[in-house]
Amino acid sequence: MAASVILASRSPRRRLLLEQLGIPFKTVDIELNEAWDGKESARAYVSRVALAKALAGWQKVKDSTSLPVLGADTVVVLDDEILGKPRDKEEALRMLAALSGRSHAVYSAVALAGPIQAVRVNVSRVSFCPLSEAERLAYWETGEGLGKAGGYAIQGRAAAFVDRIEGSYSGIVGLPLRETAQLLHLAGVLCSRRSGEDSVSHVSDERHDQ
Repeated sequence: MAASVILASRSPRRRLLLEQLGIPFKTVDIELNEAWDGKESARAYVSRVALAKALAGWQKVKDSTSLPVLGADTVVVLDDEILGKPRDKEEALRMLAALSGRSHAVYSAVALAGPIQAVRVNVSRVSFCPLSEAERLAYWETGEGLGKAGGYAIQGRAAAFVDRIEGSYSGIVGLPLRETAQLLHLAGVLCSRRSGEDSVSHVSDERHDQ
């Protein structure tokens, strides 16, 4: 089936989520500086980065296709601070300790670039049960939290840490499907029962982001 949209992401989770909508798509690999300056609000940050990803993808493919490009970004926020991807064991354990027994926000933005440009943001809340030092260390040793925003992956073993979710599970994983469907509708792309994935140049199979 011919693709209806291009996903500017290396994330296997975002690919699987887009497949849930029954949207045939291609992927394009992009490189982007995602640094947070420590001052920008979480909403502004994820909106900017998601749109920058979509625009970077559009720049790569616009000469060969008129398909719209989707970009997405997701961050974990605790006490107004964005928790990025831990650089090492110490930072990962510190993040898990901070999240333990508390509720945090997950901001997930999806952006559309091409003939139409638009951004949608979903905000969800995740409440963790208290985590012992042994639990935090055992989770780190699985390797699952490395490269994930906030140091955890809710779709994996960290699901056992979750006491309550308010909002969009797909948004917490990395691609809010309701907002994605709204953007695709703007571009004239409707969800169907069939799905598929092709590849274009610059594709990379793996990237670990929340």
